Amino acid sequence: MTNEEIKNKGKEVIQIETRAVSDLIESIGDEFVKAVNVLFECKGRVVLTGMGKSGLIARKIVATLNSTGTASIYLHPSDALHGDLGMVRKEDVVILISKSGATEELANLIPMLKRLGVKLIAMGGSRNSRFQSECDIFLDISVKEEACPLDLAPTSSTTAALVMGDALAVVLLQMREFTEEDFAVLHPGGSLGKRLSLSIKEIMHKDDKVPVVKEETSIKDVIFEITSKRLGTTTVVDREGILKGVITDGDLRRLLERTLDIKDLKAKDIMTKNPKVMRDHYLASFALQTMENYKITTLIITDSGNKPVGIIHLHDLVNLGLRQR
Repeated sequence: MTNEEIKNKGKEVIQIETRAVSDLIESIGDEFVKAVNVLFECKGRVVLTGMGKSGLIARKIVATLNSTGTASIYLHPSDALHGDLGMVRKEDVVILISKSGATEELANLIPMLKRLGVKLIAMGGSRNSRFQSECDIFLDISVKEEACPLDLAPTSSTTAALVMGDALAVVLLQMREFTEEDFAVLHPGGSLGKRLSLSIKEIMHKDDKVPVVKEETSIKDVIFEITSKRLGTTTVVDREGILKGVITDGDLRRLLERTLDIKDLKAKDIMTKNPKVMRDHYLASFALQTMENYKITTLIITDSGNKPVGIIHLHDLVNLGLRQR
């Protein structure tokens, strides 16, 4: 194949699958409404099952449902017939996925599920199948053609099944009034979860890791404190420990550009007064926003008495994924 032919074939696959998804709009009718209501009212879990490629799609839908507030599990049809059916309870709802609607393992599983008294939702590509007659609800995910020219590898059909699953999940998300905060609780390791849940208190440098010098500290000792704590800055406090200013390594460089006679200088002589501060109950994302707004790389965390209790460096937030590098 020539390079141009390769490009055209790639575009053709996308066009075929795009049409399949577009045609799926016609399947959003009364049966879809019934399916959504059954899932919304489910007191147990949503159990998805399917063989082969349909099983892989089922697993993806399970992941989407779980992450958006609908408790779900995947049940392998063959394993179900050999003991795993015990994970299904009467209060569950089962979604079965099959392009043909004639998958042997699912056909054998349906009577067992009906015996348990669970609601059955079929997602299939054939209306004239056992699926439609034996399941409570049928969602049509039929496609006019597969993108595979041999009509062997499921392509358009698996895409349609996945999109139907997304439609169910997103409508359920909205019906549950699922919020960003809810999403964060379920995604504590993701960047969004961190932005919405991590507080400053959880990530700030504290105790003896906070660089602190007194107003009367010599510049030599200021340099030592900044270097040893490795945060590029130090707080400056008075005798009562109240924050009076900060000194950054940039302040020191600018000082040395002006003069090398620093032996008589004290921290109070070169500190920046009234630095930006924040309390530890704020979200880390708010700290990031503040640092970016004021173009600073460190933020001092103070208590109610304006005493430094912590410090956050921009690199800490970058390393946590709260800001792209």
